[in-house]
Amino acid sequence: MINPGKPFNVHDYLEVFLRRIYYFIIPFVLIVAGAGVYAFMVPKEYRATTLILVTPQKVPEDFVRPTVTARIEDRLQSIGQEIMSRTRLEQVIDQFKLYQSESRSMAREEIVELMQKNIQVQLPGKAREGFFTISYIGKDPKVVTLVTNKLASLFIEENLKLREQQAEGTSEFLSIELKATKTKLEEQERVITAYKQRYMGELPEQREANLRVLDQLQMQSQRIGDSIKAAQDRKILIQKQLSDFEILVSTAAKAQAAQETADSALPPVPVPAPAMKVRNPHQAQLEQMKSHLADLQARYTEKHPDIVITRKKIADLEAKSAEFEANREKEEISAKETAAVREKAPAKPSGKRREIRLDPRLMPRYKELENQVIAADLEIQRLQQEDAKIRSQIDRYRERIENTPAREQGLAVLTRDYNNTRDSYASLLKKSQEAKQAENLERRQKGEQFKVIDPARIPEKPYRPDITKILLIGLFLGLFSGAAAAFFRGQMDRSFRDGGDLQLALGFKVLANIPRIGSKVS
Repeated sequence: MINPGKPFNVHDYLEVFLRRIYYFIIPFVLIVAGAGVYAFMVPKEYRATTLILVTPQKVPEDFVRPTVTARIEDRLQSIGQEIMSRTRLEQVIDQFKLYQSESRSMAREEIVELMQKNIQVQLPGKAREGFFTISYIGKDPKVVTLVTNKLASLFIEENLKLREQQAEGTSEFLSIELKATKTKLEEQERVITAYKQRYMGELPEQREANLRVLDQLQMQSQRIGDSIKAAQDRKILIQKQLSDFEILVSTAAKAQAAQETADSALPPVPVPAPAMKVRNPHQAQLEQMKSHLADLQARYTEKHPDIVITRKKIADLEAKSAEFEANREKEEISAKETAAVREKAPAKPSGKRREIRLDPRLMPRYKELENQVIAADLEIQRLQQEDAKIRSQIDRYRERIENTPAREQGLAVLTRDYNNTRDSYASLLKKSQEAKQAENLERRQKGEQFKVIDPARIPEKPYRPDITKILLIGLFLGLFSGAAAAFFRGQMDRSFRDGGDLQLALGFKVLANIPRIGSKVS
């Protein structure tokens, strides 16, 4: 084209089209003819489709939780990989004798890849959780239907097998974990038991009991201290009575010797026995213990151990006091008898003063006082030994209470690990029971299943090729190719069509145009 900037109108385009009509017609006819030949000569392929419904498990999930929780897309992808594996597809190819003609020029792997391309698994529309379709494309409509139904049955069987294997695997895994956790839990229980046995009495839960026992021991130690003090006071009192008795006996002996010397020539006059009124040593302690009992009765019940012990001590003191009074009466009677004998005995005059020696240690009263001193010593010794034992127990319980924080910290570490393991064991036990229920559910085929609701039917028309589509594509492609050929041929034309082309090419001004002369004159 000489002048590319020249404006065109409809008449110009029509003139160009008529001038290049063959450049348009030839490509158009060739392409449309080729599309028609291809549409009717290409081998026909048929497609069969089956619809599979995903039915939920028959037992509510609130009662039995399923172990297979993956989405249907993921499970279909996993099952599809298993079904469309080389081993499975080769079995299907051999069963239905597929691709007989292709096997002459293609390898076994290529035939398997071709069949994989002809199998389609789709989740149609929005029902991505309810159903899916399986399609197969082949040349024989009957064989295509059989292969599609076979693939659907393989999907159903593989789904059941996969769910059962996953349920069994989950149950087995949880059983192994449960056994290991149980062994660990028992080992931790043994460690905690050994720890408690080793530090028995120092454990945190025994702190309050230890404090109560320590308070009781301290009170008991205080009572024993009071008893020791009372026994020491009683011993001092008895020792004073012994000393007074010795002095009294010595004084009486001297007085009797002087009287016998002075009255040696006179008839014997009865000499009364010296009146010795010894105070009961048990009376003061008895009154003290009764006062202590009254204080205890104001604070505790009659069954309290302190009241029972105090009553027992009062009874012992009363018995000793009664025994002391009986011995004193015997001594008075013995003294009276001795005085009566002396009155009847004849006096022995003597010119010299006779020295009378009385040994108080041979008298019953002295013996009794000595025995009371010995008893007081023994009681003091016994109380001191008892106090030493109680103080030893107090030290032991104090040590327990002081060691309790350390034992509490060590036990807290063991208990924390034990509680975590116990919680893990309880969780695993619950999951294991649920997994076994789910396993039984899958074995009885009560879980989620694939069910064919629309089996494949023999296709009535071919899936490929689509003749109408091919012819339409050929038509539009022919129109486009013809127009493009005419356009490019017009662009390559260097001839002059009007005065503007001549003026632009040669630079001359055109004065006049001779119009086109037709073949016929009108």
